[in-house]
Amino acid sequence: MIRSERNFRLEAAAFLINLFLIFYLSLSTPDAVLILLVSSGVLAAEIFNTAIEKICDIIRPEFDPRIGFIKDIAAGAVLLMALISAITGVLVYWKYFFI
Repeated sequence: MIRSERNFRLEAAAFLINLFLIFYLSLSTPDAVLILLVSSGVLAAEIFNTAIEKICDIIRPEFDPRIGFIKDIAAGAVLLMALISAITGVLVYWKYFFI
């Protein structure tokens, strides 16, 4: 995944930044767990998305709108998880940066 998927590299970098912030800001245990859960959720969603895309490419290498729809749904799941992760990050980190 690291070698072949650009989005995964970006998401892994965000995960590492979150790990750094957890220790640098001394997040409480519940806050740290929440950040780790949503961050790893994004990585897991990206892995599942890539697996679904690869399987679809094997099953139907030529263009098929049904396969395109399946890929769009999988990508949408990653986008949803990333949005939830970003919202969670703002809610958790807000008190460490601004309060």
